[in-house]
Amino acid sequence: MQELFFKKRNLLVILVLASTTLYLVDYLIFGSSSEVASSFLGNLAFLPVYVIFVTFMLEQIIRERERLAILGKLNMVIGVFFSEVGNRLLRELSGYVVTGDDLRRELCVTGHWKDDDFRRALDFLKTKNPRIDCTDCNMQQLKEFLVSSRGFLVSLLENQSLLEHDQFTELLWAVFHLVEELGARESFENMPLADVEHINGDIKRAFGYLSREWVFYMNHLRQDYPYLFSLAVRLNPMVENPDACLH
Repeated sequence: MQELFFKKRNLLVILVLASTTLYLVDYLIFGSSSEVASSFLGNLAFLPVYVIFVTFMLEQIIRERERLAILGKLNMVIGVFFSEVGNRLLRELSGYVVTGDDLRRELCVTGHWKDDDFRRALDFLKTKNPRIDCTDCNMQQLKEFLVSSRGFLVSLLENQSLLEHDQFTELLWAVFHLVEELGARESFENMPLADVEHINGDIKRAFGYLSREWVFYMNHLRQDYPYLFSLAVRLNPMVENPDACLH
């Protein structure tokens, strides 16, 4: 702390000496104390404007740095989510989509994808209204997976960084609600039609948020972490048989 004080004091002295020297040079060259005084008063009059301008610029720079720092932490949290839960959940839920071949085709991300490809995939997800049918799927397996991930999901909901990302927070709430719905049922046999439709709606909501966030996350990896993107492409949960091996 004391060392920092001395550094600031030395900087202040240097700046004062520099200013004094420049005014002295001005006086020696032009030889008019009135002009020097006028110049000094003119600069002094604009000092508040300078302070406002510099303060505004510094504030903007600090805010942008804070935003980027929060975004970096958030992307790390999102990466952990997809690594631990999201990729498998996307693969599981895609099996509940009726005639999901076009969905898998549009989300078959490759290492050659560019910004336009990701925009096209997002546009497809916005306009696509998938029909969900859980009657012929192994909901017990889905339940066991999600219930086992409940603690991890709760810990993500407690992360303050997620307050900066409304869509991802909505995704977590949608998935967590699905966990609660499935966990509250002992059996999925002979469910009433109303119950089936309710579960279908919960799965549709979770899948909608999940698929969109996955596309955003894959594009983030492509732009900032190409080596992670390469592995994510090979382990794409939307392809038939993902393989981490390079061929």
